[in-house]
Amino acid sequence: MGLKGFERRLEHAVEGVFSRVFKNGVRPIEIGRKLTREMDDHRTVDVRGRTVAPNSFTIAISPDDHDSFVDIADSLARELCDAAREHARDEAYGFLGPVEIELVVDDNQRTGTFSIESRFREGKGGAGAGSLVLPSGERFVLHEQMVSIGRLPECEVTLVDPNVSRRHAEIHPRGVGFVLVDLGSTNGSTVNGVPVHERELRDGDELGFGSIRLTFQAS
Repeated sequence: MGLKGFERRLEHAVEGVFSRVFKNGVRPIEIGRKLTREMDDHRTVDVRGRTVAPNSFTIAISPDDHDSFVDIADSLARELCDAAREHARDEAYGFLGPVEIELVVDDNQRTGTFSIESRFREGKGGAGAGSLVLPSGERFVLHEQMVSIGRLPECEVTLVDPNVSRRHAEIHPRGVGFVLVDLGSTNGSTVNGVPVHERELRDGDELGFGSIRLTFQAS
């Protein structure tokens, strides 16, 4: 299920867009399959008993392949990161930090060939893996710093909604996870529709502030 879901995501979200670019070189689906194998082959069990997979990947490609998609490399990396997170959710893998993918040029690679180096890498300051998916689809990666949420422009996550307080809530790193703390906001904060004052976040939780919904992903 995990690998097929991973392939379907690449085919639908990446392959159609980039097929003309990768016609004679490396194809995203090939990278995705090998990325999946890297996660499966190098998974391990951490001190908390969780099955964790590598979260940092360096993909080495030939100069010709790099030249062919230099303008879309960032988009490809984002799609591969999302697909890796999806595969991890399918297989119940955890990560030690945010998923990172870097595409580099390797003169030893021939056109159409590539290699992947995978690593386990903690988040900054030893923080675990976590991110907020905003209504726009943009991903806000959580690190070791506290993150403020509210209407004020100086909040790290600014929400434009009259039902959101100026400083509505905060997200704090705790151990290898993250905790949502409501700051006594006027309309309160919810997790999966349930009002909370303080709550440890789990993968897939829906956070509610006024009429706005964010999704927490442990990756």
